[in-house]
Order: sequence, then C-alpha cells, then structure tokens
Amino acid sequence: MAFVDQATIEVKAGNGGDGIISFRHEKFVPLGGPFGGDGGKGGDIYFVVDEGLRTLMDFRYNRHFRAKHGEKGGTKGMTGASANDLYVKVPAGTIVSNAETNQQLADLTENGKEFMIAHGGRGGRGNMRFATPANPAPEISENGEPGQVLKVKLELRVLADVGLVGFPSAGKSTFLSVVTAARPKIAAYHFTTIDPNLGMVQLSDGRDFTIADLPGLIKGASKGIGLGFEFLRHVERTRVLLHMVDMSEESGLGITPFEAYQQINEELTTYDPRLLDRPMIIVATKMDLPSSKANLESFKQALADHQINQPVEEISSVAQTGTRVLLLKVADLLDKTPQVSPDKTVSDSDRLYEFKDDKAMDFQIEQDGDDWLIVSDRISRLAKMTNRTTEESLRRFARQLRAFGVDDKLREAGAKDGDMVYIEDADFAFEFED
Repeated sequence: MAFVDQATIEVKAGNGGDGIISFRHEKFVPLGGPFGGDGGKGGDIYFVVDEGLRTLMDFRYNRHFRAKHGEKGGTKGMTGASANDLYVKVPAGTIVSNAETNQQLADLTENGKEFMIAHGGRGGRGNMRFATPANPAPEISENGEPGQVLKVKLELRVLADVGLVGFPSAGKSTFLSVVTAARPKIAAYHFTTIDPNLGMVQLSDGRDFTIADLPGLIKGASKGIGLGFEFLRHVERTRVLLHMVDMSEESGLGITPFEAYQQINEELTTYDPRLLDRPMIIVATKMDLPSSKANLESFKQALADHQINQPVEEISSVAQTGTRVLLLKVADLLDKTPQVSPDKTVSDSDRLYEFKDDKAMDFQIEQDGDDWLIVSDRISRLAKMTNRTTEESLRRFARQLRAFGVDDKLREAGAKDGDMVYIEDADFAFEFED
C-alpha cells in the first residue's frame, strides 16, 4: 500500500432543520395560537485518532465529508430530531490546518483524541417562539442555520520513538529489517526508500519502542532537493535519532564518512536547529567489510579534532553483530528522554471572545454597475435563515437590516429607489426603497 502523508479535503457540517409555522385547530379551543416547533441541530464533524491507521490513503479518493442535516420542526411545538455527528478517522500524528489560511488548527497525536472541525447549524425557530402580546399569532419561522464549510489540509508526521537518519544506502533499511518484523525495500542503489517505514522493537526485558526508517537525505534536502521536506517533516516527531554512517568504501558518495556525517547534520540544522538537541547516537554501519575498521578510526579522530562528544556504536546488520547492544542503549536512552511536545495550537479555552454590538456590525457595501452588493457573513447567514414564503418573515428580515444600519449605508453610498441590492453568498435580492 502506498504511503500517503498529505491530503486536502472539504468538510461540511449539517444544516439545522427548519422551524415551521403551525396553529392549533382543536375543537372547543378558540384562537388556539401558534403551534410550530423548532428544527433540529445539524451534525457536527469531528476528527478522531485511530491508532490502527498508518497513512492518509483513505483521503486520496474520498475528499468530501458531509454531516446530515437536522430535521424540521413539527406541530404541537415538537422539535425536530438533531442529526448524528460525523466522525472521521485519522492516524496518530495528523496535523490539521486551514487550507486557505495555512493556520494550524490541531495536532492529533493521542489515540482516541477528538477534535471538532466543523459546527453543525442550529435549528430554525418555529412560530411559537415569535408569539408576543402585540402579535399573538405570528406567521414567522426561521430556516435552519447553515453548517460550517471548511477546506482542510491534513499532514501526517510519522510518530516514532527512534528515527534513522543518514545518506541513501547507509544501511537504514537493512538495520530495520533485522531488528524488527518490518520488510522495507532493500537494493544496491540510492533512494531505495521513498516512504517512511515503521517497525516495532521488542526486547527480552519487556521494553519496546518504534523505529522509523526515513527516506535518505542528501545535500540541499532542507531546500527541497531530493526528497527534501518529504523526509524532514517526519524527523520532528522522533525522540531519539540514530545517525547511520556508512564506514565502507562502497557507498559511492565520493566523500569521507565524517563529511557525510557533517552534511546530514547541516541539513537537520537548516531545517530546524532544535533537531540537534535531540539525543543522538552515531551508528557506524557495514563494519563487516574490510575497509570499515580503518575508516572508523579516521572518523573517530575527526570527531575528536572537532570536539564532538557523541557515542559511536559499531554494527553490521548483515552479520547481525552489535545490533542487540545498540538496541539496549537506545532503550536506556528512551527511558530518560521525554516525549516530544507538539506545537501549541489555539484551543477553545485560549480563544478571546469579545462583545460585539450587532447594530454596529461590520459589513461592506460594493457597487456593481447599477446594482449593490452587501458583503457580510452574518447578514448572509440571516438571509439564508429567513423564511421567504411569508411576508411577515421578510418584513422581520428588513427590520434587522435597518437595525444593522444597512439602509443608511446604502443611502450614503448613493443607492437610489429601484436599485437592486444583492447579499453575497445568499441568493437573496431586494429592491432598495429610500
């Protein structure tokens, strides 16, 4: 199965159900009054983390998610049924962003964690809600509020305890295949691995951890060369890094092992300087080959000359030497290394709510030839919720517009009797009367 780690989808929460206009008609109940109930609430849409998922493959072909609408109200003041919420499963490590603004909305890392991405619309009010002493039998009701619509970008960053970094063909995939049950592609050419591979290590003392074999880096990867950011984004999640350095002369890189080590570190630093603050073990690979011992001595001397004090472990994945000792040291290091904290996102408790006077509502008036356009999310929503089948509901909406100052602003802009006025995104138009 192909690894998919980015997807853009559209979510649409359910609309609220319409309120209705109804009156009591029982025998011996004169002037029974209004009896119309409210509509039900539309379904919300949630993302929920499912630890059984490993990729965003499900979103490659299914890019539209819609919750159901609430049901309309009933007679006898009965409220319509609310729609069920829609739960969309995503793998752990999914970052949710607004596709239009690139604002990060959530970082979903814990199994079972839920995040509401789109709110369902509230149900419209029935005519029972509009009864007053001055108007005891109103023919007014509301349509349901539209549900939120949002285009969302999903980005998966692999969650693993240990990340394998290094040049292509440094022995990362072979090491993973030896110490776990994973079966990554292994071949004698660069960029054999083009997708992250995960494996689980289980030690005899009961400890376990996950390892990610990440696609190989090359010089300039932090600027998008080679696999670039397709690799680097996954490094951010790992707690411990194993820097795999090929000690043989068969790597074909044309540089020394120490130069290869420096280039990888430069790419990590360029992408995110904090990555080199992570615990790192240098792993000298392919130590079964004849030239590896001498190259390792030169490598260690270069480390000393540059005053780099990092542990170096020798392994041969083919001969399976040194691998068990390395895994035990990794487990010890993980025991004292905390989890990587995800980037802080704005939660509901962090949001600042400010009082806004609806009468001083923000809206714009734009001229289009002889016509006029009202641009306002709230006015558009009110227009959609207005029941256009009754004159009383339309008059109520006209009073709302007047209270918001729309009439005054149209007059100031130069609107004249008979000009057509449209409300953006609401399929609603009326003739201006001064």
